[in-house]
Amino acid sequence: MTTTSAPSASSGSTTPGTYAPDPGAAPLPRMIGAQAALETKMLLRNGEQLLLTVVIPTLLLVLFSSVDIVDTGAGRAVDFLAPGILALAVLSTAFTGQAIATGFERRYGVLKRLASSPLPRWGLMTAKTLSVLVTEILQVLLLTVIAFALGWHPHGDPVAVVLLLVLGTAAFSGLGLLMAGTLKAEATLAAANLVFLLLLVGGGVIVPLDKFPPAVQDALGLLPIAALSDGLRDVLQHGAGMPWADLGILAAWAVVGLTAAGRFFRWE
Repeated sequence: MTTTSAPSASSGSTTPGTYAPDPGAAPLPRMIGAQAALETKMLLRNGEQLLLTVVIPTLLLVLFSSVDIVDTGAGRAVDFLAPGILALAVLSTAFTGQAIATGFERRYGVLKRLASSPLPRWGLMTAKTLSVLVTEILQVLLLTVIAFALGWHPHGDPVAVVLLLVLGTAAFSGLGLLMAGTLKAEATLAAANLVFLLLLVGGGVIVPLDKFPPAVQDALGLLPIAALSDGLRDVLQHGAGMPWADLGILAAWAVVGLTAAGRFFRWE
């Protein structure tokens, strides 16, 4: 009778993990990129978000540029309106759309589940910010093409325009995340839409601030939407230099909003 001895550890040994899967988290940049792509696809597939971020700004630009509804002062209406509508696009995406989407993600436990994944929380916020920036780039391109078709002739330094848009995005993102992380989803939905409408009327987007009483002008001029729209208008319509005052207001709002969002944001 022949017996077979068990193989020794030295004769049949292999390197651990050679024939087995080696699970682990993907590199952090790849995780952030994948999450940003997912966030962007979800936003572009959402009809309500598209209405808010694309349809409404486009309709306002075409309507108020073609029909003499609001007295925008001397010059062509499109030269006044185009910078304001660009500011409105940033508001609709970075603040209103992000606040509503994040508020309902928080309510349904999406953020809680994502927080338990290998993607760190700051990585999730980075992915959301990248998604907002991609959407804004598409918005700016679309609105610029439409404004050119309506006879818009912009002036000024493109660097100043980019700085205004970036700081405006940071300010509105911080405020939107603060609202989404502290209020219930239904309250966020109502409050974000109400703020959008109020800033549309009183933020210098389609109605010049000089149409308001002097005391009200001073207060409205400190709002981030007023600083963004006025800064863009000074550069693109009047060819002004770097709008330091407006950039300072937007930077202050960005610091306050992002700091408060980081301090008070609740994930569930």
